[in-house]
Amino acid sequence: MNPRYATIDIGTNTVLLLVAERNEDGTFAAIAERAEITRLGRGVDESRMLSVRGMEDTLRVLAAFVEDAHRFGASQIVVSATSAARDATNGDDFLKAAEGRAGVRPEVISGDLEAQLTFKAVFHDFGRRDPRRPLVVIDIGGGSTEFVYGGLDRSSGIAFRRSFDVGSVRLTERYIATDPVADPERDRLVNQLRSVLRLPPPPAEFQLVGVAGTVTTLYAVEHRIDPYDARRVHAGTLRLGQLRQLLLRLCAMPLAQRRTLQGLDPKRADVICAGGLILQTAMELLNADECTVSDRGLRWGLLLERFGTVQ
Repeated sequence: MNPRYATIDIGTNTVLLLVAERNEDGTFAAIAERAEITRLGRGVDESRMLSVRGMEDTLRVLAAFVEDAHRFGASQIVVSATSAARDATNGDDFLKAAEGRAGVRPEVISGDLEAQLTFKAVFHDFGRRDPRRPLVVIDIGGGSTEFVYGGLDRSSGIAFRRSFDVGSVRLTERYIATDPVADPERDRLVNQLRSVLRLPPPPAEFQLVGVAGTVTTLYAVEHRIDPYDARRVHAGTLRLGQLRQLLLRLCAMPLAQRRTLQGLDPKRADVICAGGLILQTAMELLNADECTVSDRGLRWGLLLERFGTVQ
């Protein structure tokens, strides 16, 4: 059997598992992928502390994912933790608990490294298809959002990268208190995004690629993909006009009704409006009419970085 490896991405909202096999030609094939919403970062924006519930839910899923990785034959496992673990004053308590419960110690990675690894995955999937077209990548997480410009001159090199402390969970906790979302709350959220997201002009004729659960969920809801199917979502296209209409509908919809929508995980229903508004605002600031959807983010970049560059 070819060697198998696993990466686990512990985000503010979601924990993701990838188990992949490295083929003789250096390429990787997914053997198993899992995702569970545990909301490790609930309340961190205000308290700067990981909650007991958030840690317990995440540790339970992490231990199960490590067991899955071993069951599928992974010889090595790398675990990363991002925004919530970076921001919390008790993040080290969580890391120690993870080592005790799951036998792995997550690596807390910086926003810049998160952006770099995500871009690595996106460039592999999209940059090599049309090497003449530069890429702009947006990775919307629960606590932070990363932007990366790169792929210029047929190179995987990065020209700009930055992590902003705006994410679907963080902005929901800060700005959204009504159900359904009130117009003044929506306006304050968007105005804050426009003041925070200071982006340089993108390269000419760029392709925008959106990564992570907010973007894939919006595409799945728009196309009623239920149950979720990565093969139908990955490399799909979200157009700005579609997105605006979808968000108007989602924001006007009571939370209980959003939880019943096809393609929308009920655990993500409360933060999808804020996440979607991040994407819409970014597209407007970048003057992008459409966004390519990527189902492969940090966990794939971490795989490529740690276990061999794909040829």
